Amino acid sequence: MRIHKEGYKIILNSFLIIAVLVTATCLLLTNPNARYLAIGGGLILFILIVRFFREPKREPVLDESAVIAPADGTIVIVKKVYEPEYLKAECTQVSIFMSVFNVHANWFPVNGKVLYYKYHPGRYLVAMHPKSSEKNERTTVVTERNGIPILTRQIAGYIARRIVCYAKEGNNVKMGDQMGFIKFGSRVDLFLPLESRIQVTKGQKVKALRTIIAKLPE
Repeated sequence: MRIHKEGYKIILNSFLIIAVLVTATCLLLTNPNARYLAIGGGLILFILIVRFFREPKREPVLDESAVIAPADGTIVIVKKVYEPEYLKAECTQVSIFMSVFNVHANWFPVNGKVLYYKYHPGRYLVAMHPKSSEKNERTTVVTERNGIPILTRQIAGYIARRIVCYAKEGNNVKMGDQMGFIKFGSRVDLFLPLESRIQVTKGQKVKALRTIIAKLPE
């Protein structure tokens, strides 16, 4: 298991802060058991922070007709919606909620060309909130595969305060290329053609690059 590059600075800063706090606490405490608890608590917190920035090595599903999961998490929305930013059409929205325990790297869900990228500053509503897709800090990436545009949206949550996106307009990308990273809890939305055959259901656990979200129309 590797550590994602987006975590290097945070992990280092967290180590220094936790080390200072634990040392100061141990100097103030006289009870040996209380000192052990402080050390153990600091160690557990540091391990959780390091674990959050883990970067698994995975190979994507080899299926040209598939839209694969861009993130680990739980399917929280599968519904017909109107997408007003770029597609300007009715489509099927599939949303994946990532808890703090999920891998938070994001990947491109299809092979294709990046037609559109935009970063939107915004609020930090709970990622499960129905308006978070419109009001929270987010990025919008549109990838075209064989003339079909697939819109992927990274959405910051109540805890997440930093979205990183590597997409650049005009670049050709492949399933399995990293699209970005969202720090500390968030959501990823997919907007797919209505003719797509959805392969997941609400409440289902999905794994990035391994779970097929939908099959695109021929």
